[in-house]
Amino acid sequence: MKANPKLKAEPKAEVAAPANSKKKLVMILGLVGVLAAAGGGGAWFMLKDKGEEAPAKHKKAASAKVGPPVYVIIEPFTVNLQPENGEQYLQLAFTLQVSGLEEVEVIKNNMPKVRSRLLLLLSSKRASEINTPEGKQQLSAEIMEQVRAPFEDKGPQQDVTEVLFTSFIIQ
Repeated sequence: MKANPKLKAEPKAEVAAPANSKKKLVMILGLVGVLAAAGGGGAWFMLKDKGEEAPAKHKKAASAKVGPPVYVIIEPFTVNLQPENGEQYLQLAFTLQVSGLEEVEVIKNNMPKVRSRLLLLLSSKRASEINTPEGKQQLSAEIMEQVRAPFEDKGPQQDVTEVLFTSFIIQ
């Protein structure tokens, strides 16, 4: 019996074909894996950036409320000023502009703290410091700083946008 060369070639072709197709399958799976990893990384990168920008946009939208301004009227203060030329007094009335009704409630609920802070601030001033327009602007900024300060440890700041003087008398 003579060996038929065609029979030998065919089994070798069958054996070679599965090895070649396994290589192709491994290469295709590897390529799909690389593409999936690249796509996942790109998606993470894009979503990560948008995730950081979204809260900032939300904060801007929340702080830019549309509607009439909201005010908190503060009862007048009468305090002794630091002596310069004899005793002098300051009688001061003002209104706070705040971002919303929630701020009004927070400030009203903490009015004893607000008044205490402001009495300490006002009684530390000299008449010459607050008698000029620049001095009044500085005092306005200091009042805002005192009212914005959290009422509780690690609490949120109050959103006070302006101090509006309604009476300012130095005697």
